[in-house]
Amino acid sequence: MQTKKQTRDFHHALAVQADLCTGCTHCMAVCPTRAIRIRNGKAIILANRCVDCGECYKACPVSAIAVEQDDLQMIFRFPVRVILIPSILIGQFPRKIMASSIYNALKEIGFTHVFEVENTVDMVIEAGRQIMLENKERPVISSFCPAIVRLIQVKFPSLVDNILKVNPPIDMSAMYYREKLKMSGIPAENIGLFYATPCAAKIAAVKSPVGEIESAIDGVINMDLLYNRILNYLQRKYTETTPPETDDLLSSRGILWSTTRGEAIHSAGRALAIDGIQNVNEFLENIENEKLDKIDFLELRACDESCAGGILMSGNRFLTVERLKNRSDEYRAREDDKIRKVQDGYLDITEHGFLGNIEPRPIEKLDEDISAALKKVERKRRMMCYLPGFDCGGCGAPDCQTLAEDIVTGNGQISQCIFLQQQMIKQNLLSQSQAVKITGDIWGKERLEKNCNKIGAENENN
Repeated sequence: MQTKKQTRDFHHALAVQADLCTGCTHCMAVCPTRAIRIRNGKAIILANRCVDCGECYKACPVSAIAVEQDDLQMIFRFPVRVILIPSILIGQFPRKIMASSIYNALKEIGFTHVFEVENTVDMVIEAGRQIMLENKERPVISSFCPAIVRLIQVKFPSLVDNILKVNPPIDMSAMYYREKLKMSGIPAENIGLFYATPCAAKIAAVKSPVGEIESAIDGVINMDLLYNRILNYLQRKYTETTPPETDDLLSSRGILWSTTRGEAIHSAGRALAIDGIQNVNEFLENIENEKLDKIDFLELRACDESCAGGILMSGNRFLTVERLKNRSDEYRAREDDKIRKVQDGYLDITEHGFLGNIEPRPIEKLDEDISAALKKVERKRRMMCYLPGFDCGGCGAPDCQTLAEDIVTGNGQISQCIFLQQQMIKQNLLSQSQAVKITGDIWGKERLEKNCNKIGAENENN
């Protein structure tokens, strides 16, 4: 197995558009890693805590959270332009729309080749079985969802060694298809591989992959953009009635891989599938606290209904899953579907199927020096003696414990607590003007003034 290193940077695909942000705290309340603060009336995302799960994107009432993507025009830098699509893109369209039509639409957009990433799922299954035999650590946790991998790195670092160090289908397919094109005689520098992503986490994973130095993918295109382009094509062109010419590696197993239980069903022993990052968060806490045992494999996905519920999906997630199940049934009826499609001349699983070291990056590590960190833990607990524990968010942090942590790490002050401000004023430890300034620094000075145009006020639509 090849020894690999991990990239040192965390790239983030989510960003706050300050001109749109109203500082409403919806995003701060739902963030599973407490990565958001309010400063000067605007949300800010702390890079070392963010896992790009997209919960803030879904919660924002004014669409102030943006998801980056590569410029579609960049694909034309390459003579050979491959779009790697997950099967859920096909699943967003009614069954009467043949995959051929979607393939043709993608080629009209400018791609020369279309390849479904689930083509290499049998290779992923085989590599996973090898790891499960070699690694006795239990439970083994899937590496499929990059938001979950990062969640474990920053919030549950003791479980990092449990992560299955196998390349997910997106990476396996990128390496496979690039090699296939090269062996057909196309120079490597002429090949551009682009991924149609349903979520922000996969953008981040391509830009700064975990367990790899760099990704085999050259760019990422948001699926909502491609969906609308395809829809436009379908409205102008007749639809195909024959299936597309696809690689013969695609199977019923692959089609369902990105849905809930699509991966767990192929694992030996006791396997559980949990979707929704808040559910995953709670479950991992139980695992870390050893409240659950005798679980061999965990399929953990950040989105509800797994990738079908990605924040860049345009179609209904439940209908998408139903269509994928129907498509999977059609493939299952084929005579060759039961044959494991692992052996292939284009990709050596032993060399390319595995991830390198995945490092913990704990957010609750208060100091690099152990003795200093212990002192900060004690100070944090003392801070909690004074903070009210209401978790109101009035300090610009999501809860009192986070404020206490910000205080001991030098990123906050106790006077940010709006309740303690009044006590400090009474004891002449803080003036009224100082309190007003602190509140203004958190929420913005204009927030303290009358404004009838805000959401819910009498002139909201003016």
